[in-house]
Formats: sequence, C-alpha cells, structure tokens
Amino acid sequence: MPVTLTEKAASAVKKVYQENGMPETTCLRLAIKGGGCSGFSYVLDISPAPAEGDEVFESNGIRVIVDPKSCLYVNGTEIDYEDKLVGKGFIFKNPNAKGSCGCGSSFRA
Repeated sequence: MPVTLTEKAASAVKKVYQENGMPETTCLRLAIKGGGCSGFSYVLDISPAPAEGDEVFESNGIRVIVDPKSCLYVNGTEIDYEDKLVGKGFIFKNPNAKGSCGCGSSFRA
C-alpha cells in the first residue's frame, strides 16, 4: 500500500523545495525511529534520490521514499498538513498505529 500526501501536504513540501532551490526530482523521505512518548517517531527528511532498496511512491507530484524497515510500519499512511493559529505541521494518518501520543508525532504498533 502506498504512502500518500494530501494536496495541502504536497503544497507545503513543494514550497520547501522552491524556497531552498531544490529540483523537482528531490524526494521526501519518510522513516520511523524508536522513541517518542508512544514508542516510534516519524521522521521526514529531504533526499536527492532514493537509496537502494527504498520503496518509491508518487503522490500529488511528490516522490515519497521509505526504507524497507520503515515500510513495515507506515504502509498506507496518509500525510496531511495543518496550518492553524495555534500550530502548523504535518499530520500522519497511519492505519498501522495501535495508538498515538496527543501531538500525533509518535505512535505504537
């Protein structure tokens, strides 16, 4: 199952690419790491190209790459973006999460 970005999330990523003079072929890397208040934390990073073994998904004009280990935990995840008065940032809707912390930046599987 692919990792997808909403239109709002894709627009936010494209804005970062433009502001930093990055080519459209730049990739958004989604990974997980141990830690956070619920067990695993999401990590978003920018990469010039996929590494060997990475899964590559295309969503709303953004190439999303995920390493094989992280794929086990994030397949099917939708990444959204919120820009609220109180805060802004990426929101992860992960069907594999058994629970998450209040801020939504970590989860348990």
